[in-house]
Amino acid sequence: MSFTGVAVFQAPESKKMHHSTDRSVAEQIAEAATAFQQERTGHPPKSVSVVLSGDTLVVTLHGALSPAEQAMALSSEGAARVREFHRQLFLNASGALRQEITRITGMDVREATAEVEPTSGSVVHVFTSGTMVQVFQLAGDVPTGSFNTGDKP
Repeated sequence: MSFTGVAVFQAPESKKMHHSTDRSVAEQIAEAATAFQQERTGHPPKSVSVVLSGDTLVVTLHGALSPAEQAMALSSEGAARVREFHRQLFLNASGALRQEITRITGMDVREATAEVEPTSGSVVHVFTSGTMVQVFQLAGDVPTGSFNTGDKP
């Protein structure tokens, strides 16, 4: 068994994005994801969390839904429509974000998908190398860590 490190960056709503050369990879990805969300929906997220571990990058946009989408998501049918709308929007428009992630990390993005949790307004973009990724949003902060059970396929 081996352990891997995790790089985490969380940009709070009130933090002003700065453009200096000393920004971490996670911070650069958070800024790119924020710009991507603002450009394609007109609604910026309230905050962004980025977790890098091994060959996996998880970007969570908190509070990313517009007030109209939040209202629509109050019913199960509306929530399903919001979820599908964002899934399709991501599939059709994520090329520029994928290119930016490749530029920032120096690694090609092999796979990308997006999932929306309409009740909380979070949008999760998951990038993996073909493996299953399960993402859970907790009610509070926990210590950063990662564990790898062994060889990857």
